[in-house]
Amino acid sequence: MAGSLREIALLTNPTSGKGKGAQARDIALTRLRAAGLTVRDLEGRDVDEALDLARGAVADGVDALVVCGGDGMVHLGVQAVAGTGTPLGIVPAGTGNDVARYFDLPRKDPLAATDRLLAGTTRTIDLARSGSKYFVAVLSAGFDAIVNERANRMTWPKGQMRYNLATLAELRTFEPLPYVLELDGEVLRLDAMLVAVGNGPSFGGGLRITEGAVLDDGLLDVVIIKPMSKPMLIRTYPKLFKGTHTTVPQYEHHRVRTVTVAAPGIVSYADGERFGPLPLTIECAPGALTVLV
Repeated sequence: MAGSLREIALLTNPTSGKGKGAQARDIALTRLRAAGLTVRDLEGRDVDEALDLARGAVADGVDALVVCGGDGMVHLGVQAVAGTGTPLGIVPAGTGNDVARYFDLPRKDPLAATDRLLAGTTRTIDLARSGSKYFVAVLSAGFDAIVNERANRMTWPKGQMRYNLATLAELRTFEPLPYVLELDGEVLRLDAMLVAVGNGPSFGGGLRITEGAVLDDGLLDVVIIKPMSKPMLIRTYPKLFKGTHTTVPQYEHHRVRTVTVAAPGIVSYADGERFGPLPLTIECAPGALTVLV
């Protein structure tokens, strides 16, 4: 039996992973109710409504908020539970599932993922916070953010291939950006291809951009990729999946408690979701999230 879990809220994005969200929810719901839990089945018509429903359930005192979907759903769930002590559960059903990867949760088996939740084991981790918004994984604020903007405008193809095509399309015209960074009070002015701020090590379905980032060390990892030729950028890109880009001379890594990132015309992305235009100040929020692992 699920330890201290009696009533949970299950929040679903039915369109996650080409409709896998709805299938995963049905499996999870059946399993949770069979285990004797009271389950509130929540599904918003849009992001704002979904967040309202999640916050309402947390305010009512449910024992956990479980999200069924990809990193976007995790990101939404985090906004509702950050700093409350209410644990977040994850039934992965998205395209990237990076946060599920962090905790080694079953990413292709909703039943196994639900059984993990029922064990009731928790882990407390840090979050990154900017104003009243939080993220779990990585904030991208450069070439990768521009790729995300383009990929989100594309209707074809689906999944990882869309990002690969968007990457190739943007590479044709991309020039390094002028950044002003403030790292724990130290100001850097430089040109770079991208700047990423990581609470965790990967985003975008396993791109290990902030390789080495630890989820509970009280610090953010800031990675800078300085200007390089386009052929070299194309050669470096596959290394991101292995985390071996750290040997490239243009790579720079800082660990900080607070960072301010400024660059003209960039809309940042965090956990794969549109987060906000630069400049942004991001700080580590230690121990702000409890996860059912």
